[in-house]
Amino acid sequence: MRTRLVTVLLALITAILVIPGPAATADEQGGESLHGRILNPQDRDQGVEGILLTVFEGGDEIAAAETGPDGNWEAELPGPGEYRVVVDQESIPSEFALRESVIVVDGEATAEVEAGDQRPLIIALDVAGAADEDSPSPSGEGADGSDGGDAPADDDSVETGADSGGSFGDRFAQLTASGLLYGLVIAVSAIGLSLIFGTTKMINFAHGDMVTFGAMIALLFSTGAAGMGNSLLAIFLGLAGAVLLGGFFEDRLPRATLVVAQWSAILLGIVLATVLGVMGDSVGWQVPLWGAAVIAVLMGGVLGAGMERYIWRPLRHRNVALIQMFIVSIGLALVVRHVVLVLFGAGRERYAGYQIQDPVDLGPIALPPRDLVVMGVAVVVLVGVACLLQFTRIGKAMRAVSDNRDLAESSGIDVDRVTLYVWGLGGGLAALGGVLYGLNQIVEYEMGFRLLLLMFAAVILGGLGTAYGAMVGGLAVGLVAMLSTLWFPTQMMQAWALALMILMLLVRPQGLLGRRERVG
Repeated sequence: MRTRLVTVLLALITAILVIPGPAATADEQGGESLHGRILNPQDRDQGVEGILLTVFEGGDEIAAAETGPDGNWEAELPGPGEYRVVVDQESIPSEFALRESVIVVDGEATAEVEAGDQRPLIIALDVAGAADEDSPSPSGEGADGSDGGDAPADDDSVETGADSGGSFGDRFAQLTASGLLYGLVIAVSAIGLSLIFGTTKMINFAHGDMVTFGAMIALLFSTGAAGMGNSLLAIFLGLAGAVLLGGFFEDRLPRATLVVAQWSAILLGIVLATVLGVMGDSVGWQVPLWGAAVIAVLMGGVLGAGMERYIWRPLRHRNVALIQMFIVSIGLALVVRHVVLVLFGAGRERYAGYQIQDPVDLGPIALPPRDLVVMGVAVVVLVGVACLLQFTRIGKAMRAVSDNRDLAESSGIDVDRVTLYVWGLGGGLAALGGVLYGLNQIVEYEMGFRLLLLMFAAVILGGLGTAYGAMVGGLAVGLVAMLSTLWFPTQMMQAWALALMILMLLVRPQGLLGRRERVG
């Protein structure tokens, strides 16, 4: 009964959050633009100069641009809206020809620009003669170079709607692949949310901001860590030491000794962070994105475990009611979001080196290599989590605590330690989801909050408290959201995902993989 009430409450909150706020006023808008780089197909390190592009809004010419020596172009826009970009094919050097795709049809491309967007647009060339021999590439890439598997249109989503070129079958196949990509990212991010609810019966509204945290940390360390990056790492090393001391020695050391050791680890991290902060950029280093992703996952796990050890466990031991803990989690979400805003700013960044990539054609489907990597990593992670839960001792303990916390405790399972592991796993997976999400998304401080709505829909659809349900629900939400753009505007992607969640609550309140509970 309690799970069903929580499910309905969560659905109501999700419905309230998904309702769009008032449109930005003219004073709040500004800085919108379209830009890109047209590369030499024979030498991808060189641009093509002198290609003319004209931007139209409806039938009115808004702006014009010309590629420079490096192939870059940019057109300033008067505001958000839907724009049509026309390439002057007469200005293309005779040895090249414009590549036709789902985005570029008959020399024209359409892009929908939101308030504040500085949106890249993919326009590619072929060697003259080769373009006539090859079939058009239905790349499905959107204005930001992604495959359509990005977040809803109010974020930085792509133009994959029914007005895109290509046959219906090609667009259906492309959007199915995009939906799978989107669903896999949602599933990876949502597993922790579902596991945390299963073990504690609490919805963590800060989970979306943990996704943002992972994306930001990976961006920080992949572009070069110095000053703030080193200080953050030192603080989290100290927090990790305190959490590990508590996790492994809580029952083996006197309480006073353990508290002193934990605070010593935290203070040591703060001292080290201060020293590194004073040294500033003199201690600079950089790692590739995969290394930055590993750091982000570890720091996300420490963040989740630290929340459990120093916030949620004391509240549970004081018998704080669930509704009060819901409110605390909302406040914690706001704290994390605004700390990220203060530390990283409100800018919109991308992972360097992954913005513009030639798509890989797989029949009617074309995906950039980064999206194939994202899908592969997500599948491996989901299979790994499934094996962890199914075949390992700690995984079985997690499932036991999720099924019946009191029975698991009476059977000798250390419930507090298992809950700590769940929060650590959930935080790490949320951070990884943020990195994967950021690969075909602009990284900014509210990206995780927007994804949180769809994570809620995924865990409710699959069944609250079940990791497998979150996986299935995430895939279903991603597919429904992307395929809906075949017939409806991209702005309604979230609405259809929410409608699917409501339909599931009406037909099967416990979710696809949830268990029906007795009432009374």
